[in-house]
Amino acid sequence: MTIKRLPSQLVSQIAAGEVVDRPASVIKELVENSLDAEAGHIEVDVEQGGVRWMRVRDDGVGIPRDELALALGRHATSKVAGLEDLEQVRSLGFRGEALPSIASVSRLMITSRQQDQETAWRLCGDGQVPQDEPVPAAHPPGTSVEVRDLFFNVPARRKFLRTERTEFGHIEQVLARAALGRFAVAFQLRHNGRVLMRLPTAQGTAAMERRLAEVCGGGFAEQILYVEQEALGMRLWGWIARPTFSRSQPDLQYCYVNGRAVRDRMVSHAVRQGFEDVLYQGRHPAFVLYLEMDPREVDVNVHPSKHEVRFRESQRVHRFLAQSVKTTLAETADGVSQRAEHHGSLWPQKADAQSAAPTSGTADLGLVQASGSEARDQMAAYLRLHPSPSDNAQGESAQGSPPMGYALGQLHGIYILAQNEQGLVLVDMHAAHERITYERLKEALSGEGVHSQSLLMPTGLTVSRREADALESHEALLAELGLEIQRTAPDRVAVRAVPAPLADADVDVDALVRDVIADVIEYDSSDRLRQSIHEVLASMACHGSVRAKRKLEMAEMNALLRDMEATERSSQCNHGRPTWVQLGLDQLDRLFLRGQ
Repeated sequence: MTIKRLPSQLVSQIAAGEVVDRPASVIKELVENSLDAEAGHIEVDVEQGGVRWMRVRDDGVGIPRDELALALGRHATSKVAGLEDLEQVRSLGFRGEALPSIASVSRLMITSRQQDQETAWRLCGDGQVPQDEPVPAAHPPGTSVEVRDLFFNVPARRKFLRTERTEFGHIEQVLARAALGRFAVAFQLRHNGRVLMRLPTAQGTAAMERRLAEVCGGGFAEQILYVEQEALGMRLWGWIARPTFSRSQPDLQYCYVNGRAVRDRMVSHAVRQGFEDVLYQGRHPAFVLYLEMDPREVDVNVHPSKHEVRFRESQRVHRFLAQSVKTTLAETADGVSQRAEHHGSLWPQKADAQSAAPTSGTADLGLVQASGSEARDQMAAYLRLHPSPSDNAQGESAQGSPPMGYALGQLHGIYILAQNEQGLVLVDMHAAHERITYERLKEALSGEGVHSQSLLMPTGLTVSRREADALESHEALLAELGLEIQRTAPDRVAVRAVPAPLADADVDVDALVRDVIADVIEYDSSDRLRQSIHEVLASMACHGSVRAKRKLEMAEMNALLRDMEATERSSQCNHGRPTWVQLGLDQLDRLFLRGQ
């Protein structure tokens, strides 16, 4: 076959195959151009799901007359001038392929007027590189790009388009991502002449959260926790939903890296790890998060769609994200910790509780696994070591009370009723005690470290050379978690010891090791071991916690409330269920129609 140069039109259509696969792709590229042009207001109009007609209009800086034709040429951009710019990209678009790719598979018209000019200029294309000169036009400052008959000259691509409703749904998602990425910009979306989204600029936290409610739904906005953590030259801010607002699918997850919306497996994995111990298995967290870091530490030039990024030090970023989410959940998930700081002098602090608790990990395990009369005796001993409000606290005023208040009684042997400054507190005593016990087991384990237990018969596994290399390079990391693996051949490894908590558990060692291999290859670390160990501890905590239907003395109930105030993540049990709810006086008044 003869080698020959492809026609420029065919080259553009091939490029369009990477950039434009449906109407939503067109809207994404055009909206990103508007944002890069410093637009403060962006209007998107769509007909028939975008297949027939689309228009994106902005009030940005505009394009000079002499550069309109160049803007529709391949590899022409104002955003990158050299390699140094490419290594620290700050704009959303930079490849210079979007407009020519769109123009090659549609009938395109671009009209633009610079802010300091009185005349706008228009240029049209019909699936070909425009040959005509721009003509004068009437247009306010800014730019409009109209796209008609998408894929009219590529019928094979047009056949893959879905229904009008489906295609418009993808466009809505594009606008949602853009709107959450730029709060200072106003957005409007019309479909078939009907306004379906109108978002004013959002300055300040309250306005930003109103936009969250508009885009993500009121249910999400009611359950959010604000995140703001900074370390290692990185800053993470935004919102995560409480674990009780988990989803069956990862469909409410928005992440932005230096203002760019990304869909990154490592980021999603890190955030999910931050939700460890507070989500049901198979559930997904909901979040809107913004990661800011040195642009030189992240490569955005990975894929034409620009959805993917590559971090220079992915393990460091992974640890920062996971720890930031975990810290936020621990500190503010239930509001107890924040209120505890305010009322700190009224009850024993966490440090006091820890110092009074048994120092031996074995003693803690004995307390966890005890039941019946033995558990009651140990609870009495525990109360002697932990000075808490006792039975007479019931008669005290709720004014100045601790966050969880003082116990009033027990309902059906399942719930503790308590009174605090806000009103009535209902506590699921088994779920709450399970979380407290579990967190103490984890603390004991982290204090003593993870001990290994040698297997009577080492387990041999056949793996690929790549997998064996990965295990060998992470040998020290795995040893810290109690897993000892030795390479015995280029494609063979032997498991000689496992973490002690897993030794007596029904754990498939082969499956565990293969999952660990997948983790270290994908994320340069593994949380499989820690997850498996925590599952065993969670099971121990569940079996050792106070059971439903058991009658508690008033002092025992108050001791449990104090422990909840001193325990991280105490608002959810180990399975993600809430452990307590607050009914405010205003809610109680509404129940009885008081003041109406």
